Amino acid sequence: MLYGPADSVDLAQVRRALVVKLRHHGDVLLASPVIAALKRHAPHAEVDALVYADTADMLSLHPALSRLHVVDRAWKSGSPFARAHAEIGLFSALRARRYDLLVHLTEHPRGAWLARTLGCRHAVAPAVAGKRAFWRRSFTHLYPLPSRGGRHAVELNLDALRRIGVQPGEDERRLVLVPGAQAEARIAELLSQHLAPERGYIHLHPASRWQFKCWLPERTAELIDALHARGESVVLTAAPDERELALVAAIRSRCARPPFDLSGKLTLKMLAAASARAKLFVGVDSAPMHIAAAVGTPVVALFGPSGESEWSPWRVPHRVIVSPQYTCRPCGNDGCGGGKVSECLTSIPVGAVLDAVDALLAR
Repeated sequence: MLYGPADSVDLAQVRRALVVKLRHHGDVLLASPVIAALKRHAPHAEVDALVYADTADMLSLHPALSRLHVVDRAWKSGSPFARAHAEIGLFSALRARRYDLLVHLTEHPRGAWLARTLGCRHAVAPAVAGKRAFWRRSFTHLYPLPSRGGRHAVELNLDALRRIGVQPGEDERRLVLVPGAQAEARIAELLSQHLAPERGYIHLHPASRWQFKCWLPERTAELIDALHARGESVVLTAAPDERELALVAAIRSRCARPPFDLSGKLTLKMLAAASARAKLFVGVDSAPMHIAAAVGTPVVALFGPSGESEWSPWRVPHRVIVSPQYTCRPCGNDGCGGGKVSECLTSIPVGAVLDAVDALLAR
């Protein structure tokens, strides 16, 4: 090899590979290019993935994926016997696949144990600061993490492949999310009952699983009213979570005319199908924002304490809205002073969001 590490992996000798991403929904989706790139460079190989059960829809139906294994977080709440039975079943299924390559994309300790017990010839993982010798000696390859932020999470995931000699092409770095025919048909049915299809709509998802990433309900309501005044249709969504639904209720109560509300009614696949049909997505830094980017919908994203360099919408037309006067951001804190409210986010004016909407719609 002219360029690349001296210890590059010969993919011709890799029959099966396992990609492990045990994180939240958005994190899993941002790892989808790893599966596609690995399959592109080793088309003869079968590429599997291991994720948490509740995030499986982020990768299911991925065209490059052979099998999808899951760890169910609910195992922890079961009896010791039930958990042991589930863990043994998972390990047996993984062991039976006889993987030649393990690609571990987080610092989760399960990856080190799998690298040691599955008998993989090659195993790559991040060189996490502070990890002891057990971690370092579990893998044949370790890829460096940046000492400072600024590198997008998608590129960080792909660094695992670069470390073993795989250089992803520009066309191999897009996110992959397939809603599926069933979800698309259901969304088409729901939307046809309330919206005129020829007019299109703006998909607004104001919530996040993290309260400190949310905008104020009164500002969101003002934005909805402004969009309605311009003749736009708005489809509102949120997860079936008590706090998210409470935020939606607070928004709706402040609207002059409530938007079409699908909050708490959609699966992840249906959410993706709804985003794919929208002419624009507006929301905060969250998994639905990444879902919209994955299905190719332009995105207006409001960022507060999280860093847009690492988490901005990936490879779609987008506008990121921040408060430039807050030089302390991105801090990553759970709200200012740990108070669950991020002033750098809540201070974003409605006008700034409308300007971003206009700029993207003008395209």
